[in-house]
Amino acid sequence: MATFLGLPSRVAPAARCDCRRCPWYSGSDADPGIVLAPLCSGCNSDCAYCGCARTTCGGCPVRCGSRTDIHAWMADVGDTLEFDDITIPGTLPKGLPRFIPQVDGSAVAELDAAARRPAYAIGLRRVFSPRTHQIYPRWQQDKTAAEILELPTSTLTVLSGYAEDPLVEAFWTARHRDKLIDHIAALRFDLVLAPNYSIYGNWPRAEHLINMRRSLLLAGELARAGIAAVPNLYWFRLEDLQRYATWAADTEPPAVAINLQTVRENTNWDTWALPGLHWLAANLPADLPVILTGLSRRDRIATAVGLFGARLTLISQNPAQYALHGAVMTAEGRVDLHARVPDAFAASVWYMASLLPGGA
Repeated sequence: MATFLGLPSRVAPAARCDCRRCPWYSGSDADPGIVLAPLCSGCNSDCAYCGCARTTCGGCPVRCGSRTDIHAWMADVGDTLEFDDITIPGTLPKGLPRFIPQVDGSAVAELDAAARRPAYAIGLRRVFSPRTHQIYPRWQQDKTAAEILELPTSTLTVLSGYAEDPLVEAFWTARHRDKLIDHIAALRFDLVLAPNYSIYGNWPRAEHLINMRRSLLLAGELARAGIAAVPNLYWFRLEDLQRYATWAADTEPPAVAINLQTVRENTNWDTWALPGLHWLAANLPADLPVILTGLSRRDRIATAVGLFGARLTLISQNPAQYALHGAVMTAEGRVDLHARVPDAFAASVWYMASLLPGGA
């Protein structure tokens, strides 16, 4: 419990987005008796929830200082919005390739017989049910992830912890209650990309700050369970990127990941993703590995390679998705060959791997 203005209280963002009364505001007009950690430059001017008069805060999809349960949420993230107390120990597995195809978990042995890749990824929704919010029975066997997927024991397995908001929110809520992290650890994935919590442009700034911290916190919890875990970076402002760079330099995580699966339109790529990637490439520690998910266009992959070079790892589910329709990815784009699924998958995997440094 923190002491705030001489009174025992849980520290929380100010109600009604009153920056001058917020413990996290960095503006020059902040009340000097209020500010504890100046890490936010002010409220989100595009927030669609500004002035919200709802009384059913518990059913609202966002967190803000006006929520009736905001103190419970602050307690859930450790009563701070800083990153200073978060560390993510561990190392990346040896032999991690530059390109890792993501599969849906079915007939993986057949795909591997054609592609012979050193690593495969699988998404969180294939392991954690969006309906029951439990680990699927298939993954509750006394087997490793590689054994469940019927892969050679030498093949690396990666859990890509990205999913739609309701699923990752459910994972956060149930992670301790249902010992989800222990379940994930028992599966002995060689690498886990920690779930990322969304940052939407029309949400209050408090939600951004809470979700950035939750993404790092969850990666830290996975790492302390003995899992090789990598945190996801999401941002909205330059100050967010600056905080990440400072945190990475101070704590030396094994790698950082960035989920670009929802960046489809050129507008989002040009205005959000690309400027952020450029800034991170120039300001993250030069030897810090970077794992990107969701890139499939040749020009965007080339841009990422130009920014991060040999420290880049790319994870993509496009080869598996195309293969379901007998299509392959080529330099000219998608080609519908009506090929066998394993053959189409292997062709796309080899093509995408060729776009990475060393053709790996």
